[in-house]
Parts: sequence; C-alpha cells; structure tokens
Amino acid sequence: MRFAFYGRVSTEDHQDEHASRGWQLRRATQLIEPHGGAVVCEFFDVGQSRSLPWTRRPEASRLLSELTSPRRGWEAIVVGEPARAFYGNQFSLTFPVIDHYGAELWVPEVGGRVDPGSEAHEMLMSLFGGMSKGERNRVKIRVKAAMADMAEREGRFLGGRPPYGYRLVDAGPHPNPEKAAARLMLHRLEPDPLTAPVVTRIFEMYLGGMGLRSIAQVLTDEGVPSPSAYDPARNQHRLCRGWSWSAIRAILENPRYTGHQVWGRQPRMEALLDPSAPQDGYVTRQRWADETNWLRSVELAQSPLVDAATFRRVQSLMGAKGSDTQRRLRSAKAESRYLLAGRVVCAQCGRKMSGQQIDGRLVYRCRIRSSYALPDGDPHPLSMSVSERRLSAVTFDWLSELFSPENRAEVLAEIAARSDQPSHDTDRAAADLRDAERQIGRLVDAVAEGTLSNEDVAAKLHGLRRQRDNAQLVLAASQRSTIALDPRLIDRLLDEIGVFLGLVAEMTRDEKAKVIAATNVTIRYDAPAHLATFRAELASPLSPGGRVVPT
Repeated sequence: MRFAFYGRVSTEDHQDEHASRGWQLRRATQLIEPHGGAVVCEFFDVGQSRSLPWTRRPEASRLLSELTSPRRGWEAIVVGEPARAFYGNQFSLTFPVIDHYGAELWVPEVGGRVDPGSEAHEMLMSLFGGMSKGERNRVKIRVKAAMADMAEREGRFLGGRPPYGYRLVDAGPHPNPEKAAARLMLHRLEPDPLTAPVVTRIFEMYLGGMGLRSIAQVLTDEGVPSPSAYDPARNQHRLCRGWSWSAIRAILENPRYTGHQVWGRQPRMEALLDPSAPQDGYVTRQRWADETNWLRSVELAQSPLVDAATFRRVQSLMGAKGSDTQRRLRSAKAESRYLLAGRVVCAQCGRKMSGQQIDGRLVYRCRIRSSYALPDGDPHPLSMSVSERRLSAVTFDWLSELFSPENRAEVLAEIAARSDQPSHDTDRAAADLRDAERQIGRLVDAVAEGTLSNEDVAAKLHGLRRQRDNAQLVLAASQRSTIALDPRLIDRLLDEIGVFLGLVAEMTRDEKAKVIAATNVTIRYDAPAHLATFRAELASPLSPGGRVVPT
C-alpha cells in the first residue's frame, strides 16, 4: 500500500526541523512497513502552530487538496505523532473528509489503521487532540508567568525592537547554563547618542505648548530622521519622507522612557478568524490592555530619557486635550461598504487610498499629509480623492473589455508570455534567499577564522535564518501555484468570465464584490493626471492555486 506521510514542527528556534522530520518519519515507516506499506510522498509543515486547522497549514492544505484527486498516487495517510498533527477537535473535522475520499489514516498510537466505525479509536484520537491543546495552553501560561516575573522583579529586556531613543547592548551571559555555554547573551537598553536627545526634546516641545502636528513638522523641516528613516531595514512598511503624528504620540505615551521596564501594554491574544465558522480556528492579535494591567519593573531597568514627573505631566496634558482617543476600545471592524477596499493605491506615494464618505458619496482618498509632516516642496497634494462609483464603473468597463471575444487572442498571448516570467514576489524571495545564505556563510566563516565571536553572531544569525525561511516559504508556495497553461483550460476560463461580465448591469453589489475578488484587481490611481492603471490576477477555479496574470 502506498502512503502519504504527514508531519509538523513548530519552529526552528526550538527544534531542528530535520531531526523532527526524521524521527516522525521513522515512527511512521516502522508502523507501515510490516504491512507492506511504503511512503511515496511527504507533507511536512515547518513553523506552523498546531492550533492552526489543516486548511490553514500550507502542507496539510496541499495534502487535503491532493486527497480530492482520483489520481493522487497513494491510498492512505500516516502520521508520526497524532499530537503534532491534530489539536483540539481537528481530528473530528478532518478524519470524515479523509474517509469520504476513500483514504485510510494510520497512527502509531492506534497500532495501525484508524477504524471509522470504532468508538474506541475516535475517543483515543480525540484524547490526543485534547492533550495537544492542554500542552500548548500550559506552555503559554508558564511562559507568560515567567516573563511577567522577569519584567517586574528583574526589569529584564524581553525582546523586540528597542524603542526609538534606545539601542541594545550586551548585559552579560545568559542565566540558562546551556545558552550561556553557547555564548548567548542577555541584552539591555541604553540611550542611543543620536536619537535619545530627540526623544527628550519631543517631551520638552510638547510641554512648551506645541501640538503633535507642529512637533512633527519641526523635526521634518530640520531633517531629523524619523524612526522609520533612522532604521529603514526594520520599517520597510513605513514612509520615510517625514515624521508621522502617530510616531510623536507613541513616543509621548511610552512609559519606558522613564527608565522602567513595562510589559503587557499590547498583549497577544487569540480571536476567532471567523466567528461564524469556528472550525477555521484562531488568529493572534494584539490589543491594548488597560493601564492598570501593565507590569512595571520595581527598579530602573535602563537610563531614563525623561523623569517620572515630566512623563506624568505629559500624560495629564494629553488626556486633557483628548489626544489619547478611544483606539484602545475600538470594536472589530465591520464589513467594508467599499467595493475596491484595499485595492486602490496612490501613484504619488504608493500608499493604499482609504475609503471615506464625503457629502453622502463614497470616495477613495489619499490624505498622507493628515498623518505625516512632509518636507517643504514635496509634490504630494494636500488631499486626493476619486469617486467610488466612477472608479468601480471604469474598473468593470476595463474587465469587460479585457475579457471580450475581440481581445481573446491578445489576452492569451499576454498570459503565455507572462507565464514564463517569475513574479515580483518570487524574484524578491529568490534574492532574499541568496542574500541570507551568503551572509550566513560569511558569519560562519568569520567564526571559524576567529575574526568574530559567537556572541557577535548570535543576534544577526537569528534574523538571517528568519529571512531565509520566509523566502523559502514564498518560493515553495510559488512552485505549488504554477499551473500548466493548457490553452483549452485558459480559453474555457476566459469564456466563463466573459459571460459573467456581460451581465454587469444586472449584478448586485455582492456579486460584483465576488468578481473583484476572483479577478483580484488592483488599481494604481494618479489623481493629478486622472489616470488609472489596472492589473488582474486570476485564480483559476479549474486548477486550485493556479494563477494567470493579464494586465
């Protein structure tokens, strides 16, 4: 019998993925070989939490997709350890699907095949799912309790990026003997000689009567690097052209500038991905905690940039001015009324244009100057907007023209030409992978030659490994999403879309939203020129995961 092997490992930081895959595969083969079984394909998730349902784990999702194919090439699935494969009630949600498509599930703890008609087998597998969930919860409780104690009693730096105004320095060997033997170091914060005076000055300007906008504009005009400009490698998602008012507010509200370690301001918590579909599992989100629940170190943990009295005066002023808004109490976002939400990008600054209602009309608007203090002479207008009604109409006109019979040959030629070209994401991932591997090799060589010590390398190596792993995930996903460009398949897909778009006048708003999602339209809008550039990336329903890209 031919088997598909499934396994999972959480993270490379705590486990060796190769060793974990090895022992799980060994247990699986020891189970099936006496029965004449052999593993013919493997599905192994790396860096995926056990709490994620199978549909949200890349390799498990690929396994389920292949399961539906009558030409899958295997008849059964074997797992090395059920607690790594199933969490909570995942077995009861997944096993019926496996059984429905005529495949078997083999588990070492059962001693072989899981019998769909056996109550004992079902109870045993449910028990392993409950044990897996309990183990994860116990780990979470212990880790949070330990971190809270270290923050409050020791004032220890617990990780993350240092606040603007501070930098990280070594604080002695790690207290864990094994980590100390590996020359890992503790870290602490110390004032950054370039940015610490800026923080102190921001507090002084605010107490002097200046508002957030005025402070941001002064710093921008003087050419003082904003947090994103000072460390662009770690702030690639931020605009570096000037100071944002939110950055000024975040600095003024950060109690760590008083020299005390503060932990628990934005704790991570799990929330249902979709409350109407709890089987889809949870996502981790950060939420502002009530200030009474923050933990502060008893003693000073780093040199203060402002004294406690100054910090309290600033908080009192901000509260009186209403600067501390209700953002901590915001409810979950309601479903968007905007048909093209998140798909319209400003050609002037590259930021997504936000939906807004003006005089009863829905528009997409770019108001970068409402958030950032830009330098004098910056060409970005004060405000740019485009009507949602007009833009959506033009979008459907473009889609209808694109998929019209008259343009069929041109679209097919464009798809064929672009199918041989790697996507921008793939190109970037390949470059990141080469860069990470090159730098890791250099660090290893430097340690071997004695020019760098292990402690000098440790912090850099962690970031490079993460860069390498992320790039590998993108490249693997790209390989899985490639489809064979069968002209008949593409022609049929274009026929279906063309017929559907011929009914635009009769379509409801929900139906239009589905078309926008299916064609994955993105729009780059140049307001001064009144020019919109469209791009569509189609996911073929005839080939799951495959994409064709006409522009």
